[in-house]
Amino acid sequence: MRLCVRAVLLVWCLAIAAVPIRGARAEAVDLLLALVTDVSRSIDDQEYALQKQGYLAAFTDPRVVAAIRGGAIGRMVVSYIEFAGAHEVKTVIGWTVIHDAETARSFAEAVHAAPRTAWGRTAISSGIQHAMQE
Repeated sequence: MRLCVRAVLLVWCLAIAAVPIRGARAEAVDLLLALVTDVSRSIDDQEYALQKQGYLAAFTDPRVVAAIRGGAIGRMVVSYIEFAGAHEVKTVIGWTVIHDAETARSFAEAVHAAPRTAWGRTAISSGIQHAMQE
């Protein structure tokens, strides 16, 4: 879990930029982050649970929340996408603004509670392409 927190902090540090959110009510944020997660049959139930626990640990870590709040704008937007085969890609949690511990925890708990969406073959490019079109 410690590695996951470091990974989120690293992504945060590398990607700070004011980015508009697509949608009806666009607003400026410091980071637009799509979490694209492999749920193909190469990921067993234990590994899947570990991924979900990592996201929960990261987004409820006070250091991550402090990094989010410490940006120029103090907000980020994040989505959670699962992929397996080429036609098994789904946005599980759409774009969500995170600006404090409560919104971070709410997003993390929603990701953690969401059921697995697929079990097919692995098509990483499909997951990436889906995230870029969001």
